[in-house]
Amino acid sequence: MAHRATHHKGRGALTNPASRFAATAGEDFDDGWDTIDQADEDDTAPATQLHRDPTRRVISRNESPDVPFSASINPYKGCAHGCIYCFARPTHEYLDHSAGLDFETEIYYKPEAAALFEAELRHPRYRCEAITLGANTDPYQPDDRHLGITRAILEVAHRFNQPISIVTKGAHVTRDLDLIGDMAARNLASVFVSLTSLDNELKRHLEPRAAAPAQRLRTIAALAEADVPTGALIAPVIPMITDAEMESLMTAAAEAGATRAGYVLLRLPHAIKHLFREWLDQHYPDRAQHVMSLIQQMRGGADYDATWGTRMTGTGTYADLIARRFALACKRTGINGKRFTLDTGAFRVPPAAGDQIGFDFG
Repeated sequence: MAHRATHHKGRGALTNPASRFAATAGEDFDDGWDTIDQADEDDTAPATQLHRDPTRRVISRNESPDVPFSASINPYKGCAHGCIYCFARPTHEYLDHSAGLDFETEIYYKPEAAALFEAELRHPRYRCEAITLGANTDPYQPDDRHLGITRAILEVAHRFNQPISIVTKGAHVTRDLDLIGDMAARNLASVFVSLTSLDNELKRHLEPRAAAPAQRLRTIAALAEADVPTGALIAPVIPMITDAEMESLMTAAAEAGATRAGYVLLRLPHAIKHLFREWLDQHYPDRAQHVMSLIQQMRGGADYDATWGTRMTGTGTYADLIARRFALACKRTGINGKRFTLDTGAFRVPPAAGDQIGFDFG
């Protein structure tokens, strides 16, 4: 059931609209008994609920020309970071959940992910390619601190010499520096840290449970100090909200040790367009209309355009200006002087437990 927009401390979405696949939907209304206001007063921030995901495979593949990888692993479905802009929110609707609060509170985890990953790597038809962790939802979101699923996946990759690229805004990626650092020394690992804003107050509203800006910069520094190929992903770029920070974010990332960077324009597919409008009205009512106008100017007049080739960067004058600013910032900071190319030739299938070891008796 949809409810009136309510800001919960530590949560990004203000409502929990029905899935677009739901047969029925509800909406709050005033029944004359003053119950709506009372419900808001009694409301508390919803707690995170963890569910086992019975998946049978963990490596996903895509054919999108907009992303630089074809294979990925997502240890979790949903993300407790609660970023209001997350393009993965609508995927929760396939689980009969809302893209709103459900996405950040109903978290599905894959306890057998490492075992399934190993089985796929051992399959005779597997051909090694770099795999991205965090293509959809963050592999280092809060609950991974105690679940440890991402580390278990990395342990498998480490044994198989399977190259891994990580995308995260979670500072506890440094927990796994022993594995990541050793793999990086063999050209088998790289990490991109997502940067959105240096403004702590904005971050609290935009990405309520993600690491603070200073923590992310320290994470970049720690990775770079360990000689891990490290980049910054300036994402999303939101007009009149975060776009003015592009140059300062790039400078801070470069000073911390990032050697590559990319950016992604705000994407508003399906329910996100409504969730984001609610967020704007709540936190930035003075500029909400202007923000949406600029977004539409970069999306062919709509809130979103999913056309391959432009969905990450947009089109039009304002989008071109952002692209030029990014290119100039790269040139000024020296970022993107070389690409990260991970080694796929070192992949080896180690003996499995119980395998007999052959001996040559001459």
